[in-house]
Amino acid sequence: MERTDVSKLGARERQNYIDNLIRHVQTDDIRLLQKQKDRIDRVKVKQPTIEVRYNNLCVDADCTVVEGKPLPTLWNSFKDFFSTLWVLAGSKPQETKIKILKDVTGIIQPSRLTLLLGPPGSGKTTFLRALSGNLDKSLNVTGEITYNGYTMEEFVPQRTAAYVSQYDLHIPEMTVRETIDFSARCQGVGSRDEIMREVIQKEKEAGIVPDQEIDTYMTGISLKGLKMSIQTDYILKIIALDICSNTIAGDAMRIGISGGQKKRLTTAEMIVGPTKAIFLDEISTGLDTSTTFQIVKHLQQVGHILETTLLISLLQPSPETYELFDDVILMAEGKVVYHGPYSHVVHFFYDCGFKCPERKGTADFLQEVISRKDQKQYWNDSETSYEYVSVDNFCEKFKVCNIGYILEKEILKPFAQSEHHKKALSHSIYSLPKWQLFKACMSRELLLMKRNFFVYIFKTLQLIMEIDERHSTYYMGALFYAILVLVVNGFPELAITVSRLPGFYKQRDLHFYPAWAYSIPATILKIPMSFIDSLGWTSMTYYVIGYSPEIGRFFSHFFLLFALHQTGLALFRFIAALFKEGDKAYFYGSFTFLVLFYFGGFILPKPSLPDWLSWGFWICPLSYAEIDISVNEFLAPRWQKIFPSNVTIAKQVLRSRGLDYPSYFYWISLASLFGFSFLFNVGFGLALTYLRAPGRCRAIISREKLFELERENN
Repeated sequence: MERTDVSKLGARERQNYIDNLIRHVQTDDIRLLQKQKDRIDRVKVKQPTIEVRYNNLCVDADCTVVEGKPLPTLWNSFKDFFSTLWVLAGSKPQETKIKILKDVTGIIQPSRLTLLLGPPGSGKTTFLRALSGNLDKSLNVTGEITYNGYTMEEFVPQRTAAYVSQYDLHIPEMTVRETIDFSARCQGVGSRDEIMREVIQKEKEAGIVPDQEIDTYMTGISLKGLKMSIQTDYILKIIALDICSNTIAGDAMRIGISGGQKKRLTTAEMIVGPTKAIFLDEISTGLDTSTTFQIVKHLQQVGHILETTLLISLLQPSPETYELFDDVILMAEGKVVYHGPYSHVVHFFYDCGFKCPERKGTADFLQEVISRKDQKQYWNDSETSYEYVSVDNFCEKFKVCNIGYILEKEILKPFAQSEHHKKALSHSIYSLPKWQLFKACMSRELLLMKRNFFVYIFKTLQLIMEIDERHSTYYMGALFYAILVLVVNGFPELAITVSRLPGFYKQRDLHFYPAWAYSIPATILKIPMSFIDSLGWTSMTYYVIGYSPEIGRFFSHFFLLFALHQTGLALFRFIAALFKEGDKAYFYGSFTFLVLFYFGGFILPKPSLPDWLSWGFWICPLSYAEIDISVNEFLAPRWQKIFPSNVTIAKQVLRSRGLDYPSYFYWISLASLFGFSFLFNVGFGLALTYLRAPGRCRAIISREKLFELERENN
């Protein structure tokens, strides 16, 4: 049989192939998955599976107790500021521990679709993050989580399992297809290539000729290092994103896909990978019931046919969607009330004295029956007067019921480990080699620069358009103006970096790529722009203003502005990575301008600085640029005319500004600017590596809420 070279298929050919393969999503999807399984089973190749166990899992958060409601109001910010000063003075704030998960135990089995239900605040997100290894490091975790009997320290859970967040964080300039393609490229193919090689080898030995249609698809999703994968077209079709595949994600400033499409993109970005354990958090928010049903139906087929482990959190699933699940985990107050087959959950609550009405959705009933406010309407025991049944009481009843007893018995049995089960786990931090990760991030950065081409062109035109002829008669002022324009020209880098950080932090925490693979391309690919901006400004202004005509001084002027522009870009990238959120980054970026102007040596010359602030001149990049550009110009031969006081014009001008340095200081200052650029770029990389994602601030709780929780516990 002649095999199709999938790696050489173009974008249109891949799309046409998937369109022909899946004409009707509801029927053709399951047919394709079943064909994959039949081909693998025919030659008796075992697919890797993952069983997730959690035993006595507890998660606590250290909270600072505050007065009043912990809302971000102006008054609360004012009080928080003075409480910080009080802490600095030596007083310790009152702290307490809040239990988020309380001694939960259970098993998530492969080939079964499990639903996670619970009211808001019940701990579902923390539970999913804990199981997938994406829990915040500031939380205290006790208990044990194992995958196939291996603890989470023995493998890399972020690469073994996929966690789909409830927040839609995407790079706004990238299209839907590009976003999924990049995700597929970073996640790699996992064990697909090994399985495919083994299947082909055994088929050859047995003389089996596979179906060409399924062979092309399975080969396509098993090839390593592809920029654009056939799996992307498949997921686009299944998740119904093919109609907007070439539309950008967008944000508040760019028109892009809708909110529901963003939610589907968030799901597609993770399930495009090869992971055999998937945890999905509130994926139905913003979706209509039909789309939710379609996505969950696909996940059910993936779970049943490809033996994937799936745990999905939904807030209010429709009855049709609810019936797709095999198991249900019901959570409340950080505890597991029920964990077992969905067909038995209504009987469990019936035994507890509560009945689900015939026309009531089971999922709605489950969330209301554990609520103090809604529980009474479902009371069914006419012989006993109703009394509120607490979550703790339900938990105790579940432990002694048959399903709870079987679950506890299963947990006590050690998992039968084998080499096959170990292969299902990922033991490397990243799916691709370092060079491949670097190439992937480099190509994405080039793409984003093309998308922001207007910004860079506008910045370059800005340099030409804002020339003011009256500055040509004031050489020192014109020189400072050149410095000022090149530094300000780097400020848009702050806004561009801030807009991309949410997507970066999500992908970094999911181990798509390391921080350096993002920061190095972001730095290197801006060098040509600095070169063009600096050369354009120098070419258009140098001889027009009338600086010293020597060609050597022209190029010295150009190299100085190039170094300064690189420093400005690196500085504002570093500020964006340090403060992460737009409002803070813009504020501190503007404040940085004030510091640069104050110590830069022009608005306030160095001789005018107080002695106790003279150090500021030597730590300011603008000072070195001012020294450099002034020395380059005023030490030219034409400025060596001697005054009657036996002092040259150059000496007179430079001395008045505190810039009277010998010519070799040009090279010292130029090296200093490149040194600042290097330090800021290193700081940018370190900030991306070690700082937490924005939005994860310190946990706080009001004193009133703390008293209420303590009263309930008592």
